[in-house]
Amino acid sequence: MSTANVMAPSPGVTRILGLDPGLRVTGFGIIDTANNRLGYVASGCIRTGDNADHGLPDRLKAILNGVREVIATYRPGIAAVEKVFVNINPQSTLLLGQARGAVICGAVSCELPVAEYTALQIKQAVVGHGKAAKEQVQYMVARLLALAAVPQADAADALACAICHAHGNSGMGAIAGPFARRRGGRMVNA
Repeated sequence: MSTANVMAPSPGVTRILGLDPGLRVTGFGIIDTANNRLGYVASGCIRTGDNADHGLPDRLKAILNGVREVIATYRPGIAAVEKVFVNINPQSTLLLGQARGAVICGAVSCELPVAEYTALQIKQAVVGHGKAAKEQVQYMVARLLALAAVPQADAADALACAICHAHGNSGMGAIAGPFARRRGGRMVNA
């Protein structure tokens, strides 16, 4: 992750930080949006290490500090975080939930509002259907942001989360908010 001093976004531009929580690798992606246009700012990964010396508390601290560093460097106005899905393995789900908690705490400790989206919402907003494969998400992120290369999977997921938030706040392309759901193709109150 680069710690270069990045200028704050211009007036009228919303800078969105997308976060894809993970205990070993947390992806981040920053985009600017204005007038229904998306612009790539940065992306990367916060890595907590793979060896046994890095216990859970150390990993969570690394995630928290990494999110704070990204926010200090790029100065986003909002964070968009992927919601945890229930896994077959309940232990993995609990660990992922703790990583997600560290990500959210990092954002709110920097006074950022946090929007949350399910993987289904993110894939729907970026690819057009909720059952898209990771490779499809990576490809569409690269296309939507006019990137020269396909981003690494965790960074692409974070950028997709940011794109989902950008699309969710604009006109007819708006996606389901936190208190809405889709039933039979229609948006209904939860």
